[in-house]
Amino acid sequence: MLASALEKIGESSNRVAVVGSMNADYTIVADRLPNPGETVNGSDLRVLPGGKSGNQAVSAAKIGANVQMFGAVGSDENAKFLLNTLESAGVDTCKILRVEGVKSGATVITVDAKGGENTIVYAPGSNAKVSVEYISQDDVKQAICGASVLGLCLESPMETVTAAAKIAHAAGVKVLLNNSPFVSELPRELIENASILLVNEHEMAQLLKISEPEDGNWDDFDWDNAARVMHEYGFDEAVVTLGAKGSVVLDYAAQDGKKVVRICPQRVKAVDTTGCGDAFMGTVLAALAAGFSLAQSAQVATYVSAYAAMGFGAQSSYGSAQQVVRAFE
Repeated sequence: MLASALEKIGESSNRVAVVGSMNADYTIVADRLPNPGETVNGSDLRVLPGGKSGNQAVSAAKIGANVQMFGAVGSDENAKFLLNTLESAGVDTCKILRVEGVKSGATVITVDAKGGENTIVYAPGSNAKVSVEYISQDDVKQAICGASVLGLCLESPMETVTAAAKIAHAAGVKVLLNNSPFVSELPRELIENASILLVNEHEMAQLLKISEPEDGNWDDFDWDNAARVMHEYGFDEAVVTLGAKGSVVLDYAAQDGKKVVRICPQRVKAVDTTGCGDAFMGTVLAALAAGFSLAQSAQVATYVSAYAAMGFGAQSSYGSAQQVVRAFE
């Protein structure tokens, strides 16, 4: 199934559009994550390409999707670094804005060498310049409207994310919204113009104001109720990621009556989980554009994101379709 699915993605001429952030990730590996006020020793500093939206675009492109990126970089050396990385992965960068006198977006990341968990601090830089005016330019609007699916996250200004969703929705383009960095109250206009929501289990509980299982056992959670509450909130379709436990697809209006589909995880030895969620979303975007259902897309994304966990960094850990197939089949 995996090989044929990735082959179909690579053969599809439908385009994925991604609007959002590109960052240089300043990354250090430590024996453990520091507690507040504590200093720990770490590895040499590495600068790696990142940014949630950039990650999603690269992930989709590396498995063969036709991807175009929209956003802004600064006038520093990191701008060249980020653009070169995107282009090397096969992402179309011709509409990306270059902002003079501004630094490109950046993050400071600490990675736990033992478990692969991380902490991240984000500095928006040029990502804050991804304005409504930029996204509303005729050539940018036309390019977005020509896509099959649009990916959005919240590392760009909220008004820009909302404007992009409106442009795409009006043109019949499917909009996948990743509520990350997490916002507890999404604007109603954004909800109305987004097709599918992507969140993790904790974000879902906070957003819908429902209680998490006291014992942390999401297997016995009332997912049918979650689908109903998600529908009342404004999303008939959603993907809830569970980290190493896989994901759950909620489809309130499913024609076959299956409102809840549990997607099993792929077990791997994690080296660094930075960017794994973005690899997941990028793959969902690519699979949706190729005509797969949301549940099928999430199943393929499980393999691609698991592959990413076995490497260091975000984009630097993403595999091609051939690499992912070899790893799991």
